[in-house]
Amino acid sequence: MAKQWTLAAAEALFPDVRERTARAVEKTEALVAQRNELSAEAPEREVIEQHIEAEISRWVREMEALGLDIKGIWLVDFDTGSGYLCWKWPEERLAYFHTYEDGFAGRTLIQ
Repeated sequence: MAKQWTLAAAEALFPDVRERTARAVEKTEALVAQRNELSAEAPEREVIEQHIEAEISRWVREMEALGLDIKGIWLVDFDTGSGYLCWKWPEERLAYFHTYEDGFAGRTLIQ
């Protein structure tokens, strides 16, 4: 059964979520920069691609272990039972909500 979050509980966990995401973004961006310095035919590109995928997968597992729903790269939702508290890197705070039906496009600022 999926975890259901109150705003207070989500806000309490948010600094950890943001810190873990910041680390994953930093590592991934460094790997992408390394990959982009290589020619398309360089055999090292495949190894770097695997490291990029592994880093993103590690982040996904960490977020899921915390009870969050992953909706995209660096995008997580906290299920409230009536919709989602929604956060996407690099937002500074947990500030948006959307219903199950409206999705990310229907995000509204939390009052």
